[in-house]
Amino acid sequence: MTARLDQQIAFLNEADKLKSILRGTTLCDASRAENSAEHSWHLTLYALVLADQAGPEVDINRVIKMLILHDLVEIDAGDNPIFGDYDAADMEAQEQIAADRIFGLLPADLRDELRGIWEEFEAAESPSARFAKSLDRFQPPMQNLASGGGSWTDYNVSEAQIEEKVGRKIAIGAPALWTYARARISAFFAGVGA
Repeated sequence: MTARLDQQIAFLNEADKLKSILRGTTLCDASRAENSAEHSWHLTLYALVLADQAGPEVDINRVIKMLILHDLVEIDAGDNPIFGDYDAADMEAQEQIAADRIFGLLPADLRDELRGIWEEFEAAESPSARFAKSLDRFQPPMQNLASGGGSWTDYNVSEAQIEEKVGRKIAIGAPALWTYARARISAFFAGVGA
């Protein structure tokens, strides 16, 4: 019993490091960059509040599990902003190594369960994973809109780049959310160019 608890606490203590990983996206008030733990928490809230946007085959409880776990690998691999310059294959390899180490801190049954949930999110093949991925792509634009451009300004992002890198992924799992976001993004960029 003590050995199992030691492993569980070691994992939880390691997960605390996610609070130190800064992301490219700012808070809605633009006061500072958010950290990856805040992002994960905020996404779980998005899942609860926007559950009505999910298809009938989506398991919101599973989505919440995916979203709370999805960025743990950033403890080792760091955050790679979607509009940043990085090698996607190298990032994926680093994340797999990080997943081995971080989930490996857990007792075998929990390691396999939580790693499986993380892998499901990464593969984005199940309805729940597609919805979770859509929320992961939907939240940053909502924050960028609230903060007057946020990381879009920092990375000199165009509306077409948002459509390409974010829009398609949102539309796959939550088409109504992409319709909502696209209208607001278009209005934002129309206002910037005015």
